[in-house]
Amino acid sequence: MKGATFMIGTPRLLDQVIQMMDEIKMEDCDTKGDLYEYMLSKIASAGENGQFRTPRHIIGMMTELVQPKQNDLMCDPAMGTAGMLVAVGVYIHRKHPGWFHDRHFREHYKNHMFTGIEFDSTMIRIGAMNLQLHDIQNPNLFPIDSLSESNADMRERFSLIMANPPFTGSLDCDAVESSILKMVKTKKTELLFLGLILRMLKIGGRAAVIVPQGVQFGSSTAHKAIRREIVEEQKLEAVISMPGGVFKPYAGVSTAVLVFTKTNSGGTNNVWFYDMHADGYSFDDKRQEIKDNDIPDILARYHNLEAEAQRQRTDKSFLVPIEEIKANDWDLSVNRYKQVEYEEVEYAKPETLIEEITEIDRERMELLENLKKMLA
Repeated sequence: MKGATFMIGTPRLLDQVIQMMDEIKMEDCDTKGDLYEYMLSKIASAGENGQFRTPRHIIGMMTELVQPKQNDLMCDPAMGTAGMLVAVGVYIHRKHPGWFHDRHFREHYKNHMFTGIEFDSTMIRIGAMNLQLHDIQNPNLFPIDSLSESNADMRERFSLIMANPPFTGSLDCDAVESSILKMVKTKKTELLFLGLILRMLKIGGRAAVIVPQGVQFGSSTAHKAIRREIVEEQKLEAVISMPGGVFKPYAGVSTAVLVFTKTNSGGTNNVWFYDMHADGYSFDDKRQEIKDNDIPDILARYHNLEAEAQRQRTDKSFLVPIEEIKANDWDLSVNRYKQVEYEEVEYAKPETLIEEITEIDRERMELLENLKKMLA
């Protein structure tokens, strides 16, 4: 907690805060964690320096997609407030409470399972407190730049990575660890982080990563190289395209979730695409809850991909063979493969429209004459 500042400036204010908190039931970690998460959502500086807070329901969707396992070693190389790590912990508590009866798992959970990397010292402190309040007592947190030489020793270490790397920005190539540049020669952080994630994953390790839409169809050599690497050399399972409003009010950029497994020997046969239209919230700055929500459908279909073979390209989700993706320069944008149905609309003949307009004009003139007589 080096460098932390206590911002409650007067004894009276501290007394008021304590009295208000005393009325909140704090018996379990869920209440404290939920309160802290709510406070994080109100941070005024969120969105500065590219630090967009990932919506918790999107993180929840990603967690359900990868379904954390009992022996996983999980990492978020762009940790921020530790939302990804917390979500995995919450998932395990809710879906697999019986795992905690095993002494070896409890030891693994408390001391080894969670790793976070974040260069911003303020975010490290915020994330550390978030993890503590969610009963993750001894996470491995590293205050370093994930892309730099200081992180060069983290190779093939993790079985699960979930991340929302910085969307924009560029780095001097001299500042980036050399093995990442061998995979993807670029200055763009979103591409460098994909290379980093592939380096950090074990063989058989899974990843769910949020990327901006430019990664899906960018035409530069680096864009194509990283997409080819993920599709041809690894196993890309899913591309879930999300609407632009998901990151409101911080940003309006369209994004996608890539779900893949590191194999270093290929394995991609068909890639599952889903065109998300709604996430349960309005796409304005208020982000109010609404009824329309594709997330339950996404989860149900992803975990039953055999049935997706019958889906048409006009549906929200469908499978695309690797040969077609290769022929399209490894393009991963859903619009490249989706087919749009156009309904034929029949309009009245011009003569009919002219007659209708003439009749409307006649009625208008008749009403106008009656009005004049009334005023005379």
